[in-house]
Amino acid sequence: MCGFVGFINGGDTQRDESVLHSMTDAIRHRGPDDADYYMDGSISLGFRRLSIIDLEGGRQPILNEDESKVLLFNGEVYNFQEIKRDLLAAGHVFKTATDSEVLLHGYEEYGTDLLNKLRGMFAFVIWDRNSHELFGARDFFGIKPLYYAKMGSTLMFGSEIKSFLHHPHFKKELNERALESYLSFQYSPGFETFFKDVYKMPPAHYFLYKDGKMSLTRYWIPEFRAEEDKTLEYWVDEIEKTFDDSVEAHKISDVEVGSFLSSGVDSSYVACSANVDKTFTVGFDNGTKYNEISYAEELSRQIPVKNISKIITPEEFWSTFPKIQYHMDEPLADPAAVALYFVCNTAAQHLKVVLSGEGADEIFGGYNIYREPLECAWYDKIPFPIRKLVGKAASLLPAHRGLNFLVRRGKRLEERFIGNAYMFSEKERKSLLKHPTDAQSPAALVKPYYDMVQDKDAVTKMQFVDLNMWMVGDILLKADKMSMANSLELRVPFLDKEIMALAGRIPLKYRVNEENTKYAMRKAALRRMPEKWAGKKKLGFPVPTRVWLKEEKYYNMVKEEFTGSNAEKFFHTEKLIKLLDDHRAGKADNSRRVWTVYTFLIWYKQFFPEAA
Repeated sequence: MCGFVGFINGGDTQRDESVLHSMTDAIRHRGPDDADYYMDGSISLGFRRLSIIDLEGGRQPILNEDESKVLLFNGEVYNFQEIKRDLLAAGHVFKTATDSEVLLHGYEEYGTDLLNKLRGMFAFVIWDRNSHELFGARDFFGIKPLYYAKMGSTLMFGSEIKSFLHHPHFKKELNERALESYLSFQYSPGFETFFKDVYKMPPAHYFLYKDGKMSLTRYWIPEFRAEEDKTLEYWVDEIEKTFDDSVEAHKISDVEVGSFLSSGVDSSYVACSANVDKTFTVGFDNGTKYNEISYAEELSRQIPVKNISKIITPEEFWSTFPKIQYHMDEPLADPAAVALYFVCNTAAQHLKVVLSGEGADEIFGGYNIYREPLECAWYDKIPFPIRKLVGKAASLLPAHRGLNFLVRRGKRLEERFIGNAYMFSEKERKSLLKHPTDAQSPAALVKPYYDMVQDKDAVTKMQFVDLNMWMVGDILLKADKMSMANSLELRVPFLDKEIMALAGRIPLKYRVNEENTKYAMRKAALRRMPEKWAGKKKLGFPVPTRVWLKEEKYYNMVKEEFTGSNAEKFFHTEKLIKLLDDHRAGKADNSRRVWTVYTFLIWYKQFFPEAA
């Protein structure tokens, strides 16, 4: 695991070592073990290494035999030995024992077809010195990040946006369209970022850049093709076998591997299957509702494995939050990101690599909201115009669980479900902002993904949207950035091509039903652990922000930001204060909305301090 940065067509900066070194130093946290550089007058490449495989010989950038191609790579290729055997048979000469070098020779041998041979997580670029063409790719699910920016004629690319800020051609401007979209999603959706002219490389895509022009191509799409003729026992057997294979592949390393462990089934299944020596857990001292340590300790004793835990104090949470938003590159209003930072920090004091449970919910159908289309299914038989009318009437009344059902079912799925978070509607965010933009509506942003699965059932549509939006923009963003902030490699065995291929065949009734979510996966997990963990309802990482926002100390901290000059610049601050005061008075649970705005303001201070 590591980080890289590079730029091309940079004029005089192309031979300026100080520029490249400064950009690379900005992501030192991604790879504190080593650094190396490549400059040939046409391209400049910088690399920071966290040594995991071939500790002595795995330095990058790596050149091929005739030095006509150069590689920068962040991630892990778990089937590299198999690919390497084929490449050796084809006559390629390897200089290292790393997984990295198979990408270089694999691209020489197979071109873009290499990508579908890979099993792993990756972001990489290959520079062809002869053709002056740059090739880059991001993994199937978007586990590893890749950003690029075009500033005049200069193309910058790398693992984190913050490194671009050190290039003299970089023009730092806030993209207010991203702010407007963020207010709905709680993360930055789509391909744009919070910085003008900086873009995220989408998952499962590759790019070719030559003569100042970039073309993007999608090379893989997750598929759902349910096979209804097989028994539950068949699926449980297949999940167990495929997951064990993925866990073994994800344990390939020349250093120790550990595992995260919460009270949920996902991390518990990983920990029970991985045969590691250490697990890591964090919690808050606000009662059992916000503390999963006792669950983790109990399961660890049964495995048995050593559990290392930490209680996060409110002071630590709030004081570390600015640093966390700096590491995130873009604002992310998921409070669980803070907890993830601390569990990564705890693990990094003991080892370099951990396994984690991200991806199980999207792939196997784990979120509680996936049960919504199955609840009171008879109501959907009422003609939609009538449901829409009832929903509009219900929306005018004070919020109530039963009324919320009517409001939601008065909208089509494509309008009401944009992912696991829906903070502010398009109308609400425009009324909150002083300068509304031409940002796409939430429904318009998710529409391309709904269109790709328009023939599927409602739950499968929701899963597909989450796989392409929520998982990439929230779950995997914080997984990468929080682990790398602590120089820790985080691996996600659920996010494996083979597991996705299997999960896509499982019928809906064995994914989500009246009994539970992730139904078949939980049955597989039950073979490794008691029902207390295997059957536990999806909780998410519980963080007591709603409690803290009612306490005077933290209420005042947020109020200070909501009445500050930065808030005045972007928002109608009287509306922010009303959200905060209504929450404190118990009139509404506005904690997530308040946190979304507060997160942006804290992030903005990290990257635009001169504007304060």
